[in-house]
Amino acid sequence: MNNWVKATAVIGLMACSSGIAAQSKLPVILQTSFRKDSSYITRFGAVADGQTLNTQAINNAIDACNKKGGGVVVIPAGLWLTGPIVLKSNVNLHLKKGALLQFTKDFDQYPLVEGNWEGLPQMRNQSPISATNATNIAITGHGIIDGGGEAWRLVRKDKLTETQWKKWVAAGGVVSEDGKSWYPSEQWLKASKMKNPGEITPEKTPEFYKSIKDFLRPNLVVIAKCKKVLLEGVTFQNSAAWCLHPLMSEHLTVRNVTVLNPWFAQNGDGIDVESCKNVLIENSKFDVGDDGLCMKSGRDEAGRKRGMPTENVIIRDCQVYHAHGGFVIGSEMSGGARNMWISNCTFIGTDIGLRFKTTRGRGGIVENIFIDNIQMMDIPGEAILFDMYYMAQDPVALHGEKRELPKVETLPVTEATPQFRNFVIKNVVCNGAAKGIFIRGIPEMHVKDIHLENMVLNAEKGIDCQEASGITFKNITILSRQTNPVVDIINSDNLTFEKLGYKKDAELLFRVAGDRTKSINIKNTDASKAREKIQYEFGASEQNVTIK
Repeated sequence: MNNWVKATAVIGLMACSSGIAAQSKLPVILQTSFRKDSSYITRFGAVADGQTLNTQAINNAIDACNKKGGGVVVIPAGLWLTGPIVLKSNVNLHLKKGALLQFTKDFDQYPLVEGNWEGLPQMRNQSPISATNATNIAITGHGIIDGGGEAWRLVRKDKLTETQWKKWVAAGGVVSEDGKSWYPSEQWLKASKMKNPGEITPEKTPEFYKSIKDFLRPNLVVIAKCKKVLLEGVTFQNSAAWCLHPLMSEHLTVRNVTVLNPWFAQNGDGIDVESCKNVLIENSKFDVGDDGLCMKSGRDEAGRKRGMPTENVIIRDCQVYHAHGGFVIGSEMSGGARNMWISNCTFIGTDIGLRFKTTRGRGGIVENIFIDNIQMMDIPGEAILFDMYYMAQDPVALHGEKRELPKVETLPVTEATPQFRNFVIKNVVCNGAAKGIFIRGIPEMHVKDIHLENMVLNAEKGIDCQEASGITFKNITILSRQTNPVVDIINSDNLTFEKLGYKKDAELLFRVAGDRTKSINIKNTDASKAREKIQYEFGASEQNVTIK
């Protein structure tokens, strides 16, 4: 832990006893400020009839506001149909109560532009709302912004009822040969069979990108290379791909927003904070189709070359309902992620609660993550997951879906080897999960230096720790239904279990396996409640375990 303390001291941040930095020590996020001048979009010819395309009127209002030094562009109550909107410096786009900003499902209204998707430079359809190199911008109010995402997204039959599926197919589009997936168009289906078709490479022509345009779904809100950004009060929903995507931006505040996507929405993330610095997300709700609160920093070599970690992030008082993960880092974290404080959050029905994912080839270091006071219930997967074998699949397999375990082999350590290290996670209660804690590193780079403390985890299975070093489990109560074993350890070292609680009459308390397992320390734990204390397998022995 000494390396961690030194690292945080460099930037003037320190952890208090709860594992979350004292309020005065948190990073300072600069706030927006706007002139009081207000301009209504109706003055520029906008019509709230749900039929008139108001793209030009809204953009004209933003341009005029920017040119006179900034202020507030007001969208009053009503249903406003529009194409892409571009925010500019010193402009606050404000939605009044009853305002519904509906983005058109006419793909022709969205020109192809150079963008970024899943950490790689890619050609995309222009985002419904975007800003680039802007300073002091905001989207505020009490209205709703709808991205019309159902027109853009793939839908899998297994995720719908029979009635829903028939209705979806009847509306148009194309069904795959195996009858399991619906695509918006033949163009979309063709592109889906290619590898990274939207990636910008020298051999691809404008004609090629045009031929797969339908496939290149836009994120709903993209804020790129901006400073001082505020998203407050608004409901963002029904995105074609990710919903909120701040990219390479600084001083971002997200407050009191609601983000909604259908649970089956492909790539329907809530917020993806990518290569950003000084971020506050608070008092917000997410109910989406992919990860809820997700931290990223680019993918593989492109992300390492960019070299911009997501750092100095505060997340507090948020709720995540359906999502692949509640709070997530990765898997595109090749530029690194560090110095984050997550507190007082609730996850209900997320596939995984705390989800940290990566894979070989990413590279990047994730470190100095403080998490405190997390409540979870009805988690289909793991409550807490560190996984360095991420395979770009839904975290919970669909009924009848078969998945193979990854091949375990030791490879050389290179710049493409990812790292997870220096986490403190405290005060977690989970009522219902498939597994309490799952830590899975890779042989050449273990998950390292993780401190887990004060938890009650009610789950089908307990603790599974593979290829990990320097992990502390302190005052952890595992109420697992499967107790053979409660704790499974494979090829890990320097693990400490102190005050481990578990159900009486557990079949097996510890299974210790692997010839690389050593220095397992068990303290202040009553092993007499278990029918069998420890079982050794595959080269592990009593010499590897100390009981005090």
